[in-house]
Amino acid sequence: MAAERGIDLSMIKGSGPGGRIVEQDVIAAVADITPRAGTDIPLSQMRKAIARATTQSKAPVPHFYLTTEIAMDEAEKLRARFKESRREHPSMTAMLVKATALALTCHPEINVSYAGDRLRQHATIDIGVAVGLEDGLISPVLRDCGPRTLNNISTDLHELIERARTKRLQPQEYTGATFSISNLGMFDVENFIAVLMPPEAAALAVGAVRTVPVAEAGGIVPGRRMKVTLSCDHRALDGVRAAKFLREFKRVMEHPQALLEPEILR
Repeated sequence: MAAERGIDLSMIKGSGPGGRIVEQDVIAAVADITPRAGTDIPLSQMRKAIARATTQSKAPVPHFYLTTEIAMDEAEKLRARFKESRREHPSMTAMLVKATALALTCHPEINVSYAGDRLRQHATIDIGVAVGLEDGLISPVLRDCGPRTLNNISTDLHELIERARTKRLQPQEYTGATFSISNLGMFDVENFIAVLMPPEAAALAVGAVRTVPVAEAGGIVPGRRMKVTLSCDHRALDGVRAAKFLREFKRVMEHPQALLEPEILR
């Protein structure tokens, strides 16, 4: 039996008297090396839509990526202040949305879409925020983020995410983002890249905030750092423009007072 099935008897542990290899041992060894048939699970409608969208994006769109590391010590101190003084406080994702809106306001050339023989400059900053669901991914969109306050963004984002998780969003509430943010920091993911979803020309992938050794004043001290990666459509953007946007985003996150309105600071 072993010879017929290509089984090496020296690799089998016998279960018979005195460790003798018996027929059942050979049958068990065959079962161990025989591929087991899996179970086919039909795709949900959401998963089908994701498959179509990512295929249409990743294949034809020439992506490029820029990564930077951001000091998050001050941003975390600001959140701690909010927690101490307010019942409701902005999430890290809300702070990321506000910082993105400020950076896009400074660099509107990033808030565009490739449209064949032209670039479409969007009149408003509409930011999609990726939300993981049991059967896929959806990105509710915060419209016209440019003039919004951090409080307003935080409130609306919380409501959109809750409605996304209970599948109560209308199609116009999760389509048409001009920029998107995907935050996997809560899953301890250090760094990743996001796939662009048309019509956006750029998307930000956000990793976890980690404690790392930092060289400072001639010594090594612990610091809180976060890596972010910007995905870009090379048909619409070049590296220098994308780098300038990313530099401004980093500046805002490292000096988070810029996220706040004057009346909140008092």
